[in-house]
Amino acid sequence: MDMPENLREALVTLTEEVSSSRLVEEARRISFRYRDRGDPQQFIQSRSEALAYAVARMPATYGAVSSALAYTLTALEGWGEEMASLLDVGAGTGAATWAADGLVALQKVVCVERETMMRQIGTTIMAFGSEALQNAMWIECDIASQPIPSRGDLVIASYVLNELNVQSQAEVSEKLWDCAEKLLLIVEPGTPEGYRTIERVRTILLQRGAHIVAPCPHENPCPMLEQDWCHFSCRIPRSQLHRLSKGGEAPYEDEKYAYVALARERGPLNEGGRILRHPQIAKGIVRIQLCTEEGITWKTFSKRDGEAYKRVRKAKCGDWVE
Repeated sequence: MDMPENLREALVTLTEEVSSSRLVEEARRISFRYRDRGDPQQFIQSRSEALAYAVARMPATYGAVSSALAYTLTALEGWGEEMASLLDVGAGTGAATWAADGLVALQKVVCVERETMMRQIGTTIMAFGSEALQNAMWIECDIASQPIPSRGDLVIASYVLNELNVQSQAEVSEKLWDCAEKLLLIVEPGTPEGYRTIERVRTILLQRGAHIVAPCPHENPCPMLEQDWCHFSCRIPRSQLHRLSKGGEAPYEDEKYAYVALARERGPLNEGGRILRHPQIAKGIVRIQLCTEEGITWKTFSKRDGEAYKRVRKAKCGDWVE
């Protein structure tokens, strides 16, 4: 899942103002501060740190949101309405907005972000984008303590709720739902903690009348066992600067994410299920683990299943199988 050329060009252009060594140092400092979970008001302290954050995190955030939104739009096909406006909450430097712009014909974009430097870098980066991105409105707001001052057909909150405590997660998730005219997409890290956050939000918003679009094929309690967690993965190409900022040598990274997409309207129930793990391929057969309306089950395909067997051999974790 590669970023568009104009976004990569924007990052290269902006990072020319800071040495590679400083960007690497700043990226490591941000990572340490994030893991330490110190004062959240001190997350980003300078323009160079905002640039380092953009280099280190935009590719993975872009990839995860693109993947989750693509699955969501596929599930909406045939009954979902067009979405002309986007509200990106906790936008950072705008990765989720770029992802949405690549999949939805946006006419209006509003990005909500607390950190001043992140808003400044995000605005500069979007000058390289489409007309909708160039005209995006950036709003300062602390979503944990203030009302969210806008609405959108599509609302996205990516890697936001994991920075809040459980009570604030519940409060903010309801604020997000109140802002969504048609669809709300929440993306979190594909960790046990990220999944538990998604599960709590899912429960809260179903009680508010939301309807699940993806990834779940039902609105029943999540059947995943407590020692396991629901998550998906997308492969992200790494630029040289990205590799340096992450301290790795591999030309790619696999970003694990969890997500839920909720709509105002209930769509048709589709037969089949979501693949939860990478298919197990052996000679002449493929076994897949599926989340279905009846719960989690295993299904086996053989060459005798013809086209279905061929499709499943090419499928991956997160795909829908009928």
